Amino acid sequence: MNNNLIRGYYFITDSNLSRNGIFEDVKSAIRAGVSIVQYREKDKSTRAMYDEALKLREMIHSGIFIINDRVDIAIAVDADGVHIGENDMPVSITRRMLGAEKIIGVTVHTLQEAIKAKKEGADYIGISPIFQTTTKPDAKEPVGVSVISEIKRNVFLPVVAIGGITIENATEVIKAGADAICAISAVLSKQDVEGEIRKFQKLFESRRER
Repeated sequence: MNNNLIRGYYFITDSNLSRNGIFEDVKSAIRAGVSIVQYREKDKSTRAMYDEALKLREMIHSGIFIINDRVDIAIAVDADGVHIGENDMPVSITRRMLGAEKIIGVTVHTLQEAIKAKKEGADYIGISPIFQTTTKPDAKEPVGVSVISEIKRNVFLPVVAIGGITIENATEVIKAGADAICAISAVLSKQDVEGEIRKFQKLFESRRER
């Protein structure tokens, strides 16, 4: 896996929050230079998810296309990988189903969970929620930015931070060591999705320039 692709703004679709539709949102994300897109859908039928994921697969050429939770959908559309949580398929089984070349991201909340995910074969770590969030109703209590630093010091995998991130607090998340961040509400609640993503991308550019 090219770890350099897991950097900057990590885009996750959300049909409930979207003002322009997920396909227009993804086009905006690509124009803003996003290199990784995750399709996340909780409320649609398997067929509807397959159709949408297939269309997105055709749209995403040079970046990484990830499916949230659904290993079967990822296999069906030949996505680049999946992102799973503690209630999804175990990493070892997911790897067996996907094969060695696909990408597996795992959501964690603690250093111990991150170490376990790496041992089981995760390619990158998602830390969630960093701050209080309303995007995910079943989200746990915020873990704070210190967990990012702790995991980066001990688990040598790319780290994606998500949960309650805004343009106002994103800098401290990046300073703590996040390789990528996702701010779903802060972006999709606005009309100009591309412009909002570019604001986050600039924060990463500033870090590289220092």
